[in-house]
Amino acid sequence: MRYIFCAFILLLCGCSNTWHGVKEDSKEAYEWSKDKVNQGASWVEQKTSK
Repeated sequence: MRYIFCAFILLLCGCSNTWHGVKEDSKEAYEWSKDKVNQGASWVEQKTSK
């Protein structure tokens, strides 16, 4: 019974670390996408303002 409990605790810790990584990666992807959209909008503005 002790081994099952220890395995369960390890599983929860592993999932917690994975979930933290997913949230961090998602935030970085969002920031990267936002920067690319802003760069694209600036490029379009430069090309159409001439």
